Amino acid sequence: MKAAFRAHEAADVGRELAVQEFITRNLSAEQRKKSEMMLHGLIDQWGPVVSAYPSWHPLVTSSPRKGNSRGIHPQIRPNEKTGYAGLDHTIFLKNAFITCPYGGDETILKSVKELEATSCARIEAEVLGFKLYHEKATPVLVTCEWDEEMEADGTIPKKLAVPLMLEQELPSWRWAQVAESWETMRPYILGSPQGSRSSLFVNQDTGQTLKTIYTALIDTGMYGPVYQES
Repeated sequence: MKAAFRAHEAADVGRELAVQEFITRNLSAEQRKKSEMMLHGLIDQWGPVVSAYPSWHPLVTSSPRKGNSRGIHPQIRPNEKTGYAGLDHTIFLKNAFITCPYGGDETILKSVKELEATSCARIEAEVLGFKLYHEKATPVLVTCEWDEEMEADGTIPKKLAVPLMLEQELPSWRWAQVAESWETMRPYILGSPQGSRSSLFVNQDTGQTLKTIYTALIDTGMYGPVYQES
């Protein structure tokens, strides 16, 4: 039997992995002490640490590139396909990510400025004033500042999650040949890590609403028959 999803445990594991990734022996002992404290502060403010975003999250949907490629191949991690250049040694937070390129910060800062504006959030980047990963790397924080209040538990409310999910999923009816089941799409719609209907991005209420609406969409037949693995 699959273990139940526990958000607090998943968040703790992510925090430990972030510290292991960024607070390394490539930094001096003095740097490590300061950097670990500052890293924990960023995780508290923008986290928790996640492994992938929902495919509708502004951090992966604001690419200036046009066309249907994002819908056909939904993106769940910031990369060049989602408009970010120069990423290196990156960890993801719920509403931000930290990247530590060796080649300087200009490339990533320029790419963030060129992202499409979104009506529900602001994406900005700044160079951090302390070292992470390596003393020769330049840590950059890219943030997603929502225009709406989050839920009391810090998760994204369904008044944002539902329309963003629909904007991402509805266009694919034009080219889809089969519908993907909820189990297949769950990591894309809820983000990772996730449970059956919640994640570090959305709570049980919002996740259940997303599941109900997505299931209703595929039940219409608009994407074709539900794909069944042989």
